Amino acid sequence: MLEPLWTLLDRWLWSNASQGVLPSARLLRLLRYPYAILRDLSRGQINLRAMSLVFTTMLALVPLLAFIFAILKVFGAHRDLEPIVFEFFRPLGRSATDLTARIMEFADNVSTGIVGSVGLVLLLWTLIGTIQKVEDSFNYVWHVERARGFARRITEYIALLIVGPLLLVGFISLAHQALDSGPLGAVAPYAMVSVLFMGLYRFVPNTHVRWRAALAGGVVAGLLWATVGRIFTELVVYTSRLTLVYAGFAVIVAALLWAYFGWLILLVGAQLTFYLQNPNYLRLGLVELRLSNVEREDLALRIMYLVGRSHARGKRWRSNALAGELGLPGVAVSQVVAALEAAGMLIRTELGELSPARDIGHIEVRSILEVARSQRTGHTPIREMSWPAVDQLEAELSHAWRDRCGNRTLRDLVEADSLAGDRQPIDQH
Repeated sequence: MLEPLWTLLDRWLWSNASQGVLPSARLLRLLRYPYAILRDLSRGQINLRAMSLVFTTMLALVPLLAFIFAILKVFGAHRDLEPIVFEFFRPLGRSATDLTARIMEFADNVSTGIVGSVGLVLLLWTLIGTIQKVEDSFNYVWHVERARGFARRITEYIALLIVGPLLLVGFISLAHQALDSGPLGAVAPYAMVSVLFMGLYRFVPNTHVRWRAALAGGVVAGLLWATVGRIFTELVVYTSRLTLVYAGFAVIVAALLWAYFGWLILLVGAQLTFYLQNPNYLRLGLVELRLSNVEREDLALRIMYLVGRSHARGKRWRSNALAGELGLPGVAVSQVVAALEAAGMLIRTELGELSPARDIGHIEVRSILEVARSQRTGHTPIREMSWPAVDQLEAELSHAWRDRCGNRTLRDLVEADSLAGDRQPIDQH
């Protein structure tokens, strides 16, 4: 029902009025970010993932706290965990103190028997599975198709579970000392949440996330956490209807609702972080990208042309820089680059830089087009049937474009472009 509205806003925010340096144009470009977030929320995928993570939270909350409690206990810092837990339950109002005390007591009892036992293995398995689900949600937001490998996942997750709590507690102690001594003491809890979110946005997705984007996303998510938490406290926890309907289960229902809002805020911040780093995706959003044959052919030619021309000049491109140069979402470029790599036309260095796999004078234009035309969509192929009229037409079309390409190579395209104003590779970092 909202699609006509999104279509109207899309045309307005990407109209000619959004181009240029006028304040009104800059405002329109800035409004693209809240528009993209609200549009993605309305389509439901982020909401569904937040609901899924609520169930995961209920299963892993106590094991996670127990493991962190046991780690911090070794360093005598286990009591510093309590204010962190309380901060996340603060929106539950009067129940926050009692709920925090109960969870900390239970985590303390569990943590005393996990070290050196089979329970430690089971607990680690539960926690690793939980973090994997969080990573999957972040990878979905970031359009990352490949998750971490099993060995890398185990190593990094365990390191995160051991080192993360120590760094978090250490930072919070320093922050409290700095903020509590001055007029900024009231913002200490929100700064703590923002820093935690920033760390998650920076390290959890299986891709490179810039610190600036992670910081901006963490700050916005922290402000949302504070705002929504206050509204939640006023409208849900203190309402008499909730207690009247759910009686003794009111606290549990409130905790589930807040867990949902908490994960939703976290994923919204991750989405904003992604858009800040990849503004080319603002218009596409979370919709699956499907290029037509014509678009794939055009993109394959342009990618090979840019890579070949830069290689002749002693320079190299990366996929993200190509996406920025072509004004396309990174997923579109990465798909075609992967197809060209598989066909032996491109190679990728350890630094992620692209080069022609062989001399550009030996890469035929028609071979590039064949790679683009034969790229599979993942759908079931059409059943093979013999219809002479259709077969003849397809053969004539195939002969026409092959004949038009002739023996032209990538070098011919590069050398034919003798314009003095050729564009150089943009900042690839």
